Amino acid sequence: MRILVTNDDGVRAPGIAALAGAVVESGHDVLVVAPMIDYSGAGAAVGPVHSRDGVEYQAHVIEGLGEVPTYGIDGPPALAVILACVGGFGPRPDILMSGINHGVNVGHSAMHSGTVGAALTGAHFGLRTLAVSIKFGDDPVPWDCPAQLAVSMIPVLAAAPGGITLNLNVPNVALEALRGLRHGRLGSGGAIRSAVHDTDGGDLPHMTRPPFPSGKLRLDLTPLGSNLDVGPETDAGLVAHGFASLTPLVGVREAGHEAEATLMVAMEALHEVIAAGQGGRTGTDRSEERATG
Repeated sequence: MRILVTNDDGVRAPGIAALAGAVVESGHDVLVVAPMIDYSGAGAAVGPVHSRDGVEYQAHVIEGLGEVPTYGIDGPPALAVILACVGGFGPRPDILMSGINHGVNVGHSAMHSGTVGAALTGAHFGLRTLAVSIKFGDDPVPWDCPAQLAVSMIPVLAAAPGGITLNLNVPNVALEALRGLRHGRLGSGGAIRSAVHDTDGGDLPHMTRPPFPSGKLRLDLTPLGSNLDVGPETDAGLVAHGFASLTPLVGVREAGHEAEATLMVAMEALHEVIAAGQGGRTGTDRSEERATG
């Protein structure tokens, strides 16, 4: 299998070195393409690709993996995945592994994660993908735990249908201290809890309009390493209790039956605007004219 390894912490981060090393040891063909710098929180962004004449890249050597083709690109992780999928770095990969991120990507914050965004982008191209993260903690970080778990997913992904994404989050413990693995329900928490105006006279009350034309908003963030949603069966809750959490994810797709009523009302409102701008003729009228003309 040809396996693409990427991340959002940057090509020099220890997490991607641990993941790439473990995948190489498993005997697969590995390609590493990742951002040159930290793009945490980039989601599935690709940047202003239409206003640039290309994407710069630079070869990099991961210690102990000198034979592994490794490149840093001037762009976010989703762009790295796209470039690898459209022939920028050789044959198209079969599997994408994104991580290991230092800090869990759980709950609603997963939507903003460059680690998860890269995985979902790979799924858009039909790859089988895994995003893997470990709870934030001081050095030494037990990278080997999520790395070994990630490698065990290779045969699973190889047999899975194209376009699948799994999100693996692991507590900051060695493998022997892990309490187990469970299917984690996607939690409801987010990373940014509130924003307060920071002024010389002290903080203004919450939910206050900006007092000046410009200023600074101080963010109330969920601390690194803490949990966004402590429901016992959620992804964050499981990690908080010492379990690894595995959650299947999907990216952008058309809404289902739950949106049908709103869609019909919206279509009617838009038809009225179009008809008024075209002398009262509806979209149906114009289609009939073309058919009979």
